[in-house]
Amino acid sequence: MANEISLKYGCNPNQKPSRIFMQEGGELPVQVLNGKPGYINFLDAFNSWQLVRELKAATGLPAAASFKHVSPAGAAVYVPLSDTLKKIYFVDDLELSPIASAYAAARGADRMSSYGDWAALSDVCDKETAALLAREVSDGIIAPGYTEEALAILKTKRKGNYNVVQIDENYIPAPIEHKDVFGVTFEQGRNELVINGDMLNDLPTANKSLSDEAKRDLVVSLITLKYTQSNSVCYVKNGQAIGVGAGQQSRVHCTRLAGNKADNWYLRQSPRVLELPFKPDIRRPDRDNTIDVYISDDYMDVLADGQWENFFTVKPEPFTREQRRAWLNGMSGVALGSDAFFPFGDNIERAHKSGVEFIAQPGGSIRDDNVIEVCDKYGIAMAFTGIRLFHH
Repeated sequence: MANEISLKYGCNPNQKPSRIFMQEGGELPVQVLNGKPGYINFLDAFNSWQLVRELKAATGLPAAASFKHVSPAGAAVYVPLSDTLKKIYFVDDLELSPIASAYAAARGADRMSSYGDWAALSDVCDKETAALLAREVSDGIIAPGYTEEALAILKTKRKGNYNVVQIDENYIPAPIEHKDVFGVTFEQGRNELVINGDMLNDLPTANKSLSDEAKRDLVVSLITLKYTQSNSVCYVKNGQAIGVGAGQQSRVHCTRLAGNKADNWYLRQSPRVLELPFKPDIRRPDRDNTIDVYISDDYMDVLADGQWENFFTVKPEPFTREQRRAWLNGMSGVALGSDAFFPFGDNIERAHKSGVEFIAQPGGSIRDDNVIEVCDKYGIAMAFTGIRLFHH
């Protein structure tokens, strides 16, 4: 391993020179096995690796993440995928190992945001995961290792320029970290907080029941938030993030943004969407975008303009707002994590519309009583963790 890697440029082409290196000397904990990763690629790589490593440590399950612009578009631990999820993630024709299933779930929940992602795996990348990645639009991957078959497959991607990074899974960073902003150096202790089910014991709501699956999903949401640009909120179901709201100035905007993504994830599973008469030659990204339009109010405009002929063999019936709401009313068992306290009950009202039944948040707002009251109104079990998870 080297102690320095030169990069083409920084965040933007005008930001030169650019490199990553070990400030105190020694070797970098990564090797570039293929391609030439850039500045943002490595930011995604190091954040996403920490996320999947912690998910694996907390749950004992293989974990994967799909990152874009230093926040997760999706994250998941291995839970067997239903036939419906395999279909909407476009993996129903593939053999899936546990780590491949985890990545399919991480990427599949918000496929539009995951377009051109950076992938992260907690386990060695196998041929099944490599085969999945080979046909998706992705910038690169970080993992603790690669089988020979997987590496051979990945090296054929992007005309041989796909970024493949291997990290030393035993690397332990220094306990103090630094960051330069405007020529000024910031210093802080690393966020070494260990997130697990023990954080979920303080339940101030009337409903104090958390199943093992609910605890797992809340832990997945909190670890995901630990590596999401704040303010942030994360909806999780069956071990996978189904909606991440990142970088918003208002908490309710985080809740709405993530909730809308969670709603889209569930709407994609409706029979109306599963049975859409797509033309056989439509590419997966175009299919994703068209589905997102179909499940929105914009579809009526598309119908009026006659654009349906570009994608469908016959004109689909509209999926009306009332029909969508009726389908979403069947959504349940969703867990929600927040990186800081909820200041108003409107966040809970919005979360309830997306099937949220379990919440984990720090608590400590002067309006905690109002937030608890709204949770009790809907029978939601809410845990106060006492821990804030800002990430910048």
